[in-house]
Amino acid sequence: MKKELGVLMFLSVILLSGCGSDKPETVSQVTGESPGKQVTTQPVQDTDAKLLGSSEDEKVKFYTKTDGVTLDINGNKKDFSWNVPVDTGTAPQVFYTDVTGDGKKEAVIIIQTGRGTGLNNYDIHVVNAEDLSEFKVQSYEEIVAEQLETHVAKKGDGALAISVKTQGKEYNFNYGFDPVPDYKQDSLAFGGVYIYSLENQKIKLNLGGAVAGSTTYVCDFNVTYKYDSAKHEFVADQITVNPIEK
Repeated sequence: MKKELGVLMFLSVILLSGCGSDKPETVSQVTGESPGKQVTTQPVQDTDAKLLGSSEDEKVKFYTKTDGVTLDINGNKKDFSWNVPVDTGTAPQVFYTDVTGDGKKEAVIIIQTGRGTGLNNYDIHVVNAEDLSEFKVQSYEEIVAEQLETHVAKKGDGALAISVKTQGKEYNFNYGFDPVPDYKQDSLAFGGVYIYSLENQKIKLNLGGAVAGSTTYVCDFNVTYKYDSAKHEFVADQITVNPIEK
């Protein structure tokens, strides 16, 4: 059996257009007691800034600029170098809710980064509303490497026998045909489909498992994350496997 993998530091100053003024280009203020929690609190005035989305209560606003993106949480702003394609056809989703379970709200941004035949990719970003630091969310690559074990074998009738092990459970099922009969199969391939969502203040991930060398998906892995306060990151908590029958 083989595990196969498929295939943002802190800018605290926002550049403002001076428009010929003698005033300093940037103004910032301390929003917390610690120097480490200094964030820019001036309005976004860049002429090229465009609002991509905001939370339902409009306390979180997400802007794009020619040189990156800006996140505004309750008037405090920070630039990020996140990947935000302009041609996916899906607007970023912006939330302001408590996903860590500490009673304080965080900004959650979900961005579609790829779309096409057999391709549907999303990124997720969770940002602390107090100091605008970003929480780590365990990637699908890490989940595949650490918690999934898959095997694919060709059967005599042309079907595929698939085995998946995760979190102490084993799933065995058949897929009706081999889309790439000349390709030697060993394990499932990942990276074509990974879709993040937010449900009931829980981060979810739908991860597609495909036949290697193809865009044929044979099962979905549904991942529910939890916040690990010791690691200060979101990690995979529950994983279920749903075969796609053919």
